[in-house]
Amino acid sequence: MSETPETDTPKEARAAEAAAIRRRWITLGEILAVLAVGISALTLYLNWADKKDERAEKAAESRKASGRAAILVLNAVSVKDDRIVLKTTDPDQVIQSQTILFPRALGIGPVDTTGDPRIEADWFGDALKTARAKAKLPDDSVGDERLPVAITTRFVVGGDTHENVALYDIGYGIAGRWIAGHSLALRGLSRVETLKPDSAQARVDARWAHLSGK
Repeated sequence: MSETPETDTPKEARAAEAAAIRRRWITLGEILAVLAVGISALTLYLNWADKKDERAEKAAESRKASGRAAILVLNAVSVKDDRIVLKTTDPDQVIQSQTILFPRALGIGPVDTTGDPRIEADWFGDALKTARAKAKLPDDSVGDERLPVAITTRFVVGGDTHENVALYDIGYGIAGRWIAGHSLALRGLSRVETLKPDSAQARVDARWAHLSGK
């Protein structure tokens, strides 16, 4: 005689179904919890990455700003026959001192200024006339003549101290009279190029040799 397979009672079937539903909810809850943790981690990473990029951009901008601040260009804001008053093109740059280097052919030493950036004809006028005579340059200039100088400028911007060395041409005119002698008149200042400190004198001498035809 065959046995009849046992079947769950309606109560047991309902209990088993409820347990299965609870297991599904637990599984779904675990999945949602994992997703929440993943989303939170991803959000934290994206925020960190954004801040990292922002910091990198700010650092790059700071480096660029520092680089721009270190670039100095001098302009002649006031020009008289015997004096050129100098000023930076960037109003945030404050000049502390300068050293002006002349061609060796003039036979004069460097000139230092403090807190009053300028060029005065008295510094080099007589020496320039002598050097022009030795170079057999004309007594009277037709246009503006050029005297190369290296200017080392120490300046402050944003609380930081910088130093800039550059080659400039001093524009001047020279005219002579048999009785009164030759007179020198300053015209202005023109930037030529940035220099390295250890090559400044050689570059000034080379440019003077070129301008004087030597």
